[in-house]
Amino acid sequence: MSGKVRGLRLSAMAAVLALLMLTAGGGPASAAGGPVVTLSAAQAGAGGSVTVRGSGWRSHTLLMVLVCGRATPARGVIGGTNSCANGDGRAVTTDAQGAFGRELPVAEPPVPCPCVVHVATVTGPGAEADAVLQVAGHPVAPLPAEQSGGRLAILSDTRLTGSSGLLTWFGAPPSRTLVFTVGNTGSGTVKDPVFQVGSAHGVFAPQWDDRQWHGTLAPGGKAEVRLPVELSAGAHGDYTVSLEYDGRVLAEQPWGVGRPWGVTLFWILLCLVVPAALFRIGMAVVDRLRPRRPGAARRTGTPRLPRPALRLPRSRTGDAPPTNPTLPWFAPDSVPGDPAGRLSAPHTDSPTSPTTPTTKGPT
Repeated sequence: MSGKVRGLRLSAMAAVLALLMLTAGGGPASAAGGPVVTLSAAQAGAGGSVTVRGSGWRSHTLLMVLVCGRATPARGVIGGTNSCANGDGRAVTTDAQGAFGRELPVAEPPVPCPCVVHVATVTGPGAEADAVLQVAGHPVAPLPAEQSGGRLAILSDTRLTGSSGLLTWFGAPPSRTLVFTVGNTGSGTVKDPVFQVGSAHGVFAPQWDDRQWHGTLAPGGKAEVRLPVELSAGAHGDYTVSLEYDGRVLAEQPWGVGRPWGVTLFWILLCLVVPAALFRIGMAVVDRLRPRRPGAARRTGTPRLPRPALRLPRSRTGDAPPTNPTLPWFAPDSVPGDPAGRLSAPHTDSPTSPTTPTTKGPT
């Protein structure tokens, strides 16, 4: 009896130990490996949907969930988001424990499979994870061979330097310089590498531009790289500048662009000046076209001066002026053949003038 009891005890202890080993082996391993993504189904056709669940992410973090082609969990997404079905992606925010669950429509990516469901952070420190998904009916092609040679890696934090000028306040394109230190961790030499610099507004996919850096990096060498970054005219808000090389996203840098208040000020002034000018023009037209009352003087912009009064000269003796006087400064000299004396010499008040008439009073 004691042997049977001892055997039952040993069997129970072995079962408990096995259960503890299984429990300990499942939980901590996935947590220690970083963010994890799982799917409700490993295969789905275009037009269907799968449920994507994740754990091990930062709490309250915005994530982007995409179906991407030409990708594996080991090599990542070759070609970046250009290999993903960006129009059918979904955004999700993790909870306080860093977990999430989101239903994702299955869409065919623009490149052949192998395909994955790619989950990456939108803001903050970069983190990503992939889960294999077979898209039924989508073509499959082998991945491009890995280049055996130089391999670039970021050795320091990226930063944006420079400042915008006065014209940016009036809507000119904002510009900065992306500065980072890159190192060659491969076994070959890298000469004149071409980087892809992308700018994304909010949760939208970035727009990529090629930027070539002229220089040579030997194995184990490093160098500081400066690449120009420019946005479109009138851009404002929260942007994210991404750096990509050989299909891998190397770094991301947030960029807050201020609003061009000069454009707003211009439109406010335009809304005030144009109505005032139209009002003045309309009032001038009405003043020109309205009927006038008899005897009313037309209003003009220049005032009229009073007309000077014409005063006739009086004789020294106090007699009344002649009936038909002549102005002394206007009458010409007398001419022959004028018996009436209408065209006579000008009158003067001098007592020695022979033309001055004299009048004698009664005696």
